[in-house]
Amino acid sequence: MSTLWQKSSQSKINPLINQYTVGDDWQLDHQLFPYDIEGSIAHATMLQGIGILNESEHKAMVEALKEIKRLHKKGEIQIRPQDEDSHTVIEQHLIEKLGKVGAKIHTGRSRNDQVLVAIRLFAKHELTHIMYQMTELIRALKAFAQKHKWMPLPGYTHTQQAMLSSVGHTFMAYVESLQDDQKLIQIIQQHVDQNPLGSAAGFGVSFPLNREATTQALHFHKTQNNSLYCQNSRGKFEGLILEGLVQVMMSLGRIATDLLFWTSQECQFFSSSDQIVTGSSIMPQKRNLDVCEIIRANGSVVMANQQQIQGITKNLISGYHRDLQLIKKPLIESLTITSDSIAVGKIVVENIVPNQKRIERKISTDIFAADVANHLVQNKHIPFREAYQKAMDQLNEGTIDLKQNLKSKISPGAPGTI
Repeated sequence: MSTLWQKSSQSKINPLINQYTVGDDWQLDHQLFPYDIEGSIAHATMLQGIGILNESEHKAMVEALKEIKRLHKKGEIQIRPQDEDSHTVIEQHLIEKLGKVGAKIHTGRSRNDQVLVAIRLFAKHELTHIMYQMTELIRALKAFAQKHKWMPLPGYTHTQQAMLSSVGHTFMAYVESLQDDQKLIQIIQQHVDQNPLGSAAGFGVSFPLNREATTQALHFHKTQNNSLYCQNSRGKFEGLILEGLVQVMMSLGRIATDLLFWTSQECQFFSSSDQIVTGSSIMPQKRNLDVCEIIRANGSVVMANQQQIQGITKNLISGYHRDLQLIKKPLIESLTITSDSIAVGKIVVENIVPNQKRIERKISTDIFAADVANHLVQNKHIPFREAYQKAMDQLNEGTIDLKQNLKSKISPGAPGTI
């Protein structure tokens, strides 16, 4: 199979150069393949609308594209290294099936806008799925928080017990964090929901392309107007998507790190089901919450991928560059990592149990010093700084009703109000 840019059958590129420039694009494009087909169908329909294809040619081309999509899904069409990418495979199969009619698919189109539209469609789909997964995780966290609303849990500052919190209060903090992340993802999705198809190589074409028609057909929010900006936005949009994913992974990493601390033998505040722990090859007693360590580490991977995308694209002059090929992998990888991390995060939440008696035994008496200071302010009417100085001397070492202490925190957003 020849490449789309090959001038004649006699022109040959050095195999090592070809291998190096293709890289792993041919493998990554399997995930973009169905979206490449969607873009091609919309483009073919638009070509009929402007008279490049007649009705029978359009019908044959759309049927052939749908067949190619079915065959790829069944594994009967593959992308090989020598094919370079999905675009080549799709166009060559159209030509094999339809002859000269198939060769018309590239009219008014470049691989530059072809890959742009496939990536945009793929990213939109993946972000929609991630937002759905986040809703499911938020629901699980809310249920856990409600179930253990008044169960005490030490609140920490500087990794030292500071003031009394609760399981409900802590898990609702996770909920609000993920809700903010979800809103950010939604805003980012709306921002990148722009149709680049019809921008060609970035400088327009001499055909009266109906770009609004493909925008409607592909369910984009708007048409990205300036053809050069379509190319210049590649890397900017992907970097923005990863910023949203980084925020999600930071929230998940916080949950993971807290659980690793709380399930340690030193704390034992929470117990883990056998379904979410692994063992050691040498130490029979080990029950390792490896999944949380991987979640935490994957947050760094997504952050690094964002930096990679920004680093590749930050100093390019306007227009398309082959450098942009290399941002495809960190984008696809980060979307996959985030989706998988949310999925396993929900499983973790459903397979942990707080150990109330153990928690209560580990609560330090001086965790209530700030409460004593506040009590002195309210009942002795002395300035807080003076009360602060006296608090440790007057700290009540007797029995403290933990639930009542939690309910006494009535400031908005405090444990007693959640």
